[in-house]
Amino acid sequence: MQKETEIKLRVSRETLAALREHPLLKKRNKSGWERRELMNQYFDTPERDLAQAKVALRLRKDGDDIIQTLKTRGQSIAGLSERNEYNWDLPKAKLDVKKLDGECWPEQLAELDKKTLKPIFTTDFVRERAEIAWGRGKAKVVIEAALDLGHVVVGKQKEEICELELELREGEPAALLELAAELAATLALMPCDISKAERGYRLYDASSYALSLPAPQIHAEMPLDDAFAAIMWHLLGSSQRLAEQYRFNGHWRLLQDWVDTLGELRALIGSLGQAAPRQSTSELRSALDALLEDWRPLVQAGDDDEDIRKAAPEQFVEELEDVRWGQFSLSASRWLLARTWTADRNVRGNRQGAAQITNWLPRLLADDAVALQLPRYQQQPEDLAEQLPRIERIQAWLHHARNVVDVPELDRLYGELNKLAQLANQPITDESLDARMHQAIAVYQNRAWKTLLRL
Repeated sequence: MQKETEIKLRVSRETLAALREHPLLKKRNKSGWERRELMNQYFDTPERDLAQAKVALRLRKDGDDIIQTLKTRGQSIAGLSERNEYNWDLPKAKLDVKKLDGECWPEQLAELDKKTLKPIFTTDFVRERAEIAWGRGKAKVVIEAALDLGHVVVGKQKEEICELELELREGEPAALLELAAELAATLALMPCDISKAERGYRLYDASSYALSLPAPQIHAEMPLDDAFAAIMWHLLGSSQRLAEQYRFNGHWRLLQDWVDTLGELRALIGSLGQAAPRQSTSELRSALDALLEDWRPLVQAGDDDEDIRKAAPEQFVEELEDVRWGQFSLSASRWLLARTWTADRNVRGNRQGAAQITNWLPRLLADDAVALQLPRYQQQPEDLAEQLPRIERIQAWLHHARNVVDVPELDRLYGELNKLAQLANQPITDESLDARMHQAIAVYQNRAWKTLLRL
């Protein structure tokens, strides 16, 4: 067994060619580029039991070598994945189920009849790989860079494989993100944790691609820093999966959800006060503001305009061909991994970061509820949009951590605030102003809102 730690980055054919000649990789390339043709056949049961267990089983033909590989359930956080990998050299291209036993075989598949394992799809591609020496101070780092070009094939369907894969051979995982971020400064790299196996399953069954990641488990005693990090990792990973799936099928709802996720990231980054000093969040806030400035108005306009919805997929492809989405994704991952917001903050900021979320969050919600001044917007509904940043901040925390706040009817309040935010984003008409006024009253009269105002 070996531990596989890697990051996958979707690229264009032009970017793939540019990577081969990139000065940074040329300078640190210690082995030269080695070209290999890899033919891979993936196996599962007709019911896809392995996929449901997050297990990938394949036979790979690499020159004259036949390798059977089992990859077990691991963890993937915003494109950086880690999982266990088992490899066996075989004398011929026939699955050896006897190898799938003992510690390598997941317990949840213990009762599976391995005779039901059949070929499901293939991934055939040309790989050019090289060993990259990447020093981090005195620490030695070795990264395998792989340029993959080929296809996933399921019956008569196929999807292009065109990606950069960076796999850690020696050193700390942060080095993968550092190398990727340097490359992304001038090249469009899209962090994407969908594996070649997952693409095969997506072609085999379009509904198999999971858009949502497991929700972060936020408990009452968790320090604010830990709760914030867990939610931010979740949102960043979700934004990357939404971007990948919208690129794949162009379904409008996915673009809406992508923009909403970016909005939540922006709201949370600006919510921590002295626990996250402004200078520590400046770069990410600017990147998110630029993305939201372009895409939020487009999505709002597209809700009522079919022509905008039809044109949006092509515009999104143009976004992915630019460097800013990759730069933001990788910068955010590095920021979260290093917990940059905790550096250089004052004593009060450290105290807030260490506070239990169950003590800190009610205070934030109460302060924002008072500052929102809802009675004012019952009288001046035309000005409600000026309070959207505060509304979105409350929404984001209620969405992901309301379970730690001992206030009645928070679920209902969350729904009412969502309606208020939607109305605040709509163009001003007599009808929308009337709706804003009535919704402001509905929130103000909500039992949970009244409780927050008294905290």
